[in-house]
Parts: sequence; C-alpha cells; structure tokens
Amino acid sequence: MLATQYPLSQSPFIVGPPITQPRQFFGRERILRRLFRFLKTHPLQNAAIIGQRRAGKTSLLQYIQSIPGALPTTLRSGQKYDWLPNPEVYRWVYVDFQDSGLHSREGLLRYLLQAMELAVPGVCTLASFMEQVRDRLNRPTVVLMDEIGVGLQRCPELDDDFWECLRSWATTRANGNLAFVLATPESPLVLARQTGHSSPFFNIFGYTTTLGPFTDSEAREFLTSAPIPLAAEDMAWMLHHSQGWPILLQVCCRERLFYLEDGDSGDGWHQDALEQMRPYIHLLEPL
Repeated sequence: MLATQYPLSQSPFIVGPPITQPRQFFGRERILRRLFRFLKTHPLQNAAIIGQRRAGKTSLLQYIQSIPGALPTTLRSGQKYDWLPNPEVYRWVYVDFQDSGLHSREGLLRYLLQAMELAVPGVCTLASFMEQVRDRLNRPTVVLMDEIGVGLQRCPELDDDFWECLRSWATTRANGNLAFVLATPESPLVLARQTGHSSPFFNIFGYTTTLGPFTDSEAREFLTSAPIPLAAEDMAWMLHHSQGWPILLQVCCRERLFYLEDGDSGDGWHQDALEQMRPYIHLLEPL
C-alpha cells in the first residue's frame, strides 16, 4: 500500500537541513561562476569546496546539480539558471559519505555505475569497475562528493588503491568528460595527510575555494526575501550578529518571523535568536 502524501507549506527559512530547492538558495555567485566555467569547457576540471561545519557546503553541492535543469517558473524573479549551454547532456552523481551504504568499496563502486547507467558486474572490484567505465563516458559527468572527510576517516576499504583508481579514471580513462567536485573541511591534500592517505588523487584539484559569509549585498538580498518585510533596524541587528553567515541569517529571520506572525512588535526575539545561534557560534570565531 502506498503511503498517503500530506503536502505541507514550504518553510521560508531553513535551519538544520541543507537547502534543496533552488529558489531558496542565495549568494555564492562568484564561486558558482568559477565552478561552472570549469564544467562547461572541455576537458572538465576538478574542484574542491572547503568550509567549516555548517558553512553551507552541502547546500552548494545540491544547488550545483539542481540549478542547470531548473525551470525559470520555479525560481525567484531574475535568478540565474543558464549556467551551462546544454544542461540536458550533463549527468550528475551525488555521493554522500554519511550514507553507510557507500562505506564499502563494492557498495560505492556499484552506486557509481548505477548512477551513470552503466552495467554493474556480479562482483564489483576495482578491476571490473575500470573495465566498465573505460572510455565509456560520452557525456559530461560530474561526481559531487559530500563529507569526503567521513569517507577518509571511517571507511578503511576506501584506501589508496581505491583513490588511485578514481584518479586514473578521471585523468586518463574518461576522455575529459569527468570532473570531481569535493566538499571538505580542509584542503584535499591536508585532509589526506591527516587521515594517512597518500594517493595522488588528492592533488588533481586545480581549483579550491573556501566558503565564507555572504557579501553584504548577498545578505541583504536574502533578508528582503522574508514573507513579511523586515524593518531596517531588524535587518541591521541581523547583519551585525550573524556577520553574514547564511545559517545564522536563517536563524535570525526565522525567530523574527515567529514574533511578527504572533503580532509581537517587541525585541524579545533578539534573545531567542541568540540562543538558537549557539550551536553555530563557531562560525563567528577567527580561524
């Protein structure tokens, strides 16, 4: 029996889960321009997105794979979506290393083959995987790897032999049609050394970028998206206390909206917002 679906209204501000709906994603335009420039020319190039915990790495990966195929009618007015000249030819493979099903070598290799719609051998080894992918990528393919630190720290089967296999695939067996985009708390080389890995896979990332706070204009664009217009003094308070970090802006807007919806014009929401910001306060600390 199919489960009954109960549609819910969409929350305007999201704290905790990543942003999955493109219309709710704001900012990062400079990074997006760079990334898509590397993905729309041949050969595709690899990139690493570095960021602290809760900096927005997962939301950015989700956006990269969803925005090229998004319909303009599902986006905000004026939101850019034409990042790629032929988005329909691209294949996107999202790998979340927090998924325990991807912690084994065979489980991950099978997942990659299935996502690329290639034949999956009965026993999926590195050799049989390479046999399946050898010179068979005839369309641009982007593998987005989220929480790669988990894969390096907790998955002993994903050893240097595994990562060297992926490097060989990317550099010599994909005809320039494959790119890896990693989300990582440290640079790939530093993270590899910290976890005892020495595979040259981690030095193929010619572009790295670090996620920081929104620019002032990005933060203000986000604030003006509130379903109930925010007063100038409220926006100033939010900008000051969040320092432009997306998740802290989400917290501030959510708490202010609660008060506005209840008809409470007081400033009690300040304390509530500060309390709810505590789990993410590390973002405000100097590195």
